[in-house]
Amino acid sequence: MIKRALISVSNKTGIVEFAKKLKELEVEIISTGGTARKLVENGIELTNVSDITGFPECLDGRVKTLHPVIHGGILAVRENENHMKQLKELNIEPIDLLVINLYPFKETILKENTSFEEAIENIDIGGPTMLRAAAKNFKDVIVVVDPADYEKVINELIEKKEVSYETRYRLALKVFEYTSHYDALISNYLKDRLDDEKFPEILTITYEKVQDLRYGENSHQRAAFYREIGKNTGSLVNAKQISGKELSFNNINDANGALELLKEFDEPTVVAVKHTNPCGVGCGINIYDAYMKAYECDPKSIFGGIIAANKTIDKKTAEEINKIFIEIVIAPDFDEEGLEILKSKKNIRILKLKDIEKKQMKNRVDIKKVSGGILIQDIDFRLYDDLKVVTERVPTEKEMEDLIFAWKVCKHVKSNGIVLAKDKQTVGIGPGQVNRIWALENSIRQAFVDVKGSVMASDAFFPFSDCVEAAAKAGITAIIQPGGSIRDRESIEAADRYGIAMIFTGMRHFKH
Repeated sequence: MIKRALISVSNKTGIVEFAKKLKELEVEIISTGGTARKLVENGIELTNVSDITGFPECLDGRVKTLHPVIHGGILAVRENENHMKQLKELNIEPIDLLVINLYPFKETILKENTSFEEAIENIDIGGPTMLRAAAKNFKDVIVVVDPADYEKVINELIEKKEVSYETRYRLALKVFEYTSHYDALISNYLKDRLDDEKFPEILTITYEKVQDLRYGENSHQRAAFYREIGKNTGSLVNAKQISGKELSFNNINDANGALELLKEFDEPTVVAVKHTNPCGVGCGINIYDAYMKAYECDPKSIFGGIIAANKTIDKKTAEEINKIFIEIVIAPDFDEEGLEILKSKKNIRILKLKDIEKKQMKNRVDIKKVSGGILIQDIDFRLYDDLKVVTERVPTEKEMEDLIFAWKVCKHVKSNGIVLAKDKQTVGIGPGQVNRIWALENSIRQAFVDVKGSVMASDAFFPFSDCVEAAAKAGITAIIQPGGSIRDRESIEAADRYGIAMIFTGMRHFKH
């Protein structure tokens, strides 16, 4: 049975009840600062740390527990006769239970207008030091960093008169997870204040679990969803699920792809996504018009897909959506009638994301896991370098609008990617082919809308003139592509022969 506990917590949730139960088990409590005041106010007898150390708190509370009497009591190995002999000689009593949680650094930096000085003052020093010491000596010291573990610890002490090795081990593991997370928050906060430290020599990243998922990409794969630490405006982690089944790995991955594409547009827009690729995108005078354009692009592939809208879903739009099976509808809001219509299908997942149009540019990176490491890069947030007409014919104003529309969509299509568009509606999308002509041929062959009179976007340059020739045969009138091929002249000459306008952007958008 434990005899002595040191308690010092920033998050005081449940601590009074926990301490009272320890007292019922005749455990001596040592405490300090605000925790001591809280416990005393609730009638809990304790000994102050400064009475144990014989040294007062100093430097505005920066130094309280950094003392050999405290750390000796935590780190002594009970089975080591020499350790126990030294404790006796130095008049140090063992500490059997340590209950610590840390200064609220995360909460501080997430507040509006937090000063650098305030953030620095909320870096805990003594807490992590004690936690790590206790976790290292977990066989002899029970260490609790999470209030969620109070009940388990008390129940084991009451029922078994001790805390099991397995529980001690798991509690120690949690400590190192928490302290490494805490240190990563601090280093990332300091790094973000510099403009040249996006890719540091040592990269430490940390996330917090949002939820466990039913399964991963396939039912035999386990999965969970984690969030970055930050405000995450307009991010899926801030979406509120109003109705429907629990989100899956694929749901979240597809919905994120839809959101990233949706953020390219300001006017009423609907994006439909299937297996991370857009299968229909439409801009309209209202959200209903935009939805119908997205749907009509590919009414077959949209079945079982994800719909993201940047304006409120109304009754009329909801009625159209409910005519087919959709996995997710995500929008900034839903009117009352529209929401009730969508909720009539129990399985459809309805997500509300207030700031759906907001982009987070500062220090955002894209991370891909590879065997044995990770690849990390800036997010692809730019659209083009400089638009340059390279053909004899200049695009009309309407063609230019459609070319920019198609280019925005093509940026989010898996390479090799081709997008055909007309009247701010995708009419054909050819994603993920191993050569560019196949991507174009697929986008033409599988189109549900007449491609004649449409424009074409290609995520990378044309290595040959075959794509221009196929476009001319299909009635495509204008092309936007990065340029940069050693055979650019062949494609330009082919476009001139067929009277097709062509624009170079100077920037490609591979998406792998």
